[in-house]
Amino acid sequence: MNDLDTVRDYLTGLQDRICAAIETADGGARFIEDAWSRAQGGSPSPPVAADRAGPKLAGGGRTRILRNGAVFEQAGIGFSDVSGSTLPPSATAARPELTGASWRAVGVSLVFHPHNPHLPTTHANVRHFRAEREGQTVAWWFGGGFDLTPFYPVDEDVLHWHRTARALCEPFGGQARYEAHKKWCDRYFFIRHRNETRGVGGLFFDDLQDDFARDFGYLQAVGDGFLDAYLPIVAARKDTPYGQRERDFQLYRRGRYVEFNLVYDRGTLFGLQSGGRAESILMSLPPNVRWEYGFTPQAGSAEARLADYLVPRDWLSELQPQ
Repeated sequence: MNDLDTVRDYLTGLQDRICAAIETADGGARFIEDAWSRAQGGSPSPPVAADRAGPKLAGGGRTRILRNGAVFEQAGIGFSDVSGSTLPPSATAARPELTGASWRAVGVSLVFHPHNPHLPTTHANVRHFRAEREGQTVAWWFGGGFDLTPFYPVDEDVLHWHRTARALCEPFGGQARYEAHKKWCDRYFFIRHRNETRGVGGLFFDDLQDDFARDFGYLQAVGDGFLDAYLPIVAARKDTPYGQRERDFQLYRRGRYVEFNLVYDRGTLFGLQSGGRAESILMSLPPNVRWEYGFTPQAGSAEARLADYLVPRDWLSELQPQ
């Protein structure tokens, strides 16, 4: 088994384990699987749209969706293994050495949108990319991370999230690795046109290509650490009482999530520009969302408090559990 297939096997197993854990935590619904494939230059199966002009993909994946559960309004987690003979200009502009190279990318990506506004939305992604030209590898790297988007933040949850992130970084550079990838997360998930972060961050990394075994080990630590970070928050917040006011605010803030994913997210843009499967790429979008022109929360309200959490902060030293 080659290195890439080893990564692939880990990722499919990770998808299985996360699905099983989330079904248990939800207790009211199960994931449905949409297995899809496409031949080089062909349409996805099952078909979702006519082929678009641009690079042609081969490969496939497993998109799994849980809808209208007891805890989650929608939880989506997808595995993909796709390849192509060329990369879109958006990719080669930053990495000209990839021009004309064939490539293969494997990854798992998830976004969970709970019913309860007091339970944060979350995202995680782990991926591996490899490019070749004339049978020789010209580039490979790992990327990934996880981040948390609360609407009614609880300091205890933010602390637990970042403590878990710091702990999994310990064997891979300790505090320095945590600080670097925490800051990278803050920069990446920054909504520039709103001048705010998407949430309270976590970890983000890309182009990790120093030592394959060590870098793959870190990818596994991030993938495995996601459930350790998120499930205790689910248990603590899933039954918090809420009313229509909190629900309306949740739907309004979900609009920011949509804005980031469609304007800035590199994975979304790469997937769409490279001719990827739109349904699987856009599974991250919330099932219900609303926009309101010029909305400003009432001063001193629980909704106004969120603004203090949408700036990069040293959570581990600044916050104390409530």
